[in-house]
Amino acid sequence: MHITMGLPTLFPHGRETELLWYRKIDDGPWDGLATYERLLYPDSWSVVPQLAAAAAMTERVRLWTDVVALPMRNPVLFAKDLATIDVLSGGRLTLGVGIGAWDEDYLAVGAALDRKRQRMDEAVLVLRKVWAQEPPIEGHHPVGPAPVQVGGVPLVAGVVGPKALARAAQWAVGVSDPAHSLHFDAEALAAQRERVTQAWQSAGRTEKPHFSAPVWFALGPDPENQLREHVRDFWHQDVAVTGPAASYLTAPTAGTLNCGASGLLAAVNGAREAGLDELRLVPTTADPDEIDRAREVLGI
Repeated sequence: MHITMGLPTLFPHGRETELLWYRKIDDGPWDGLATYERLLYPDSWSVVPQLAAAAAMTERVRLWTDVVALPMRNPVLFAKDLATIDVLSGGRLTLGVGIGAWDEDYLAVGAALDRKRQRMDEAVLVLRKVWAQEPPIEGHHPVGPAPVQVGGVPLVAGVVGPKALARAAQWAVGVSDPAHSLHFDAEALAAQRERVTQAWQSAGRTEKPHFSAPVWFALGPDPENQLREHVRDFWHQDVAVTGPAASYLTAPTAGTLNCGASGLLAAVNGAREAGLDELRLVPTTADPDEIDRAREVLGI
């Protein structure tokens, strides 16, 4: 199983801190480097320039997004941006895509809220055509540059339900399951892995689908409070919190949650048991020492 370390995308920090994260991650033993998308969020960085900087500053690790909302973008412009990053990185980019969780992001950029899933399918087709160097306007030049990776940038779908899995099986290389980022359930992930495999088989695909997941972690001096504070900020502390975030915020103790050394070890071991191909560790601080703490806990 590959283990990818995330960037402090959602926390206030500056140039030197960002560059230090790049260097520490690329020095190893991490297999990848990941960034995350929030549009309407204080201090959050933009995916495209951040990935471009990471591509230029690293030599070894794979670059990930987890996940970007494809339906709210112009797919031709986005295809060009991603192809440029793929060239800058020497073919190390993987794109996690989904419809996103926040309608306000769509509204902020003037994107429609209807037909998100259908529009994502349509955008994927545009990306593929641009990367194959098919001109978007007949009789004119294609959109360059061409990606380094044959077939273009690999797309991993951030989806969960059966209908979404069936759609993803038409165009993705695999699935990233976002449902266990707070409460890691190895048994449920193993069952989802089987459902992903079945969706691929039903679509007539013979290759094994990629299967991965993100997990938030905290290893600072007060890891439980560190993670709780980030969850409150991430899910808007001034509004009603539902789903896994709500159960975490009301949990009396860390228990089996992804908190502290025991929580991180349980998540990593559970991911291996569930048959994940790749686990992305999402930091809850901008402190670069968190990378060293994670290495120490995992013994890598």
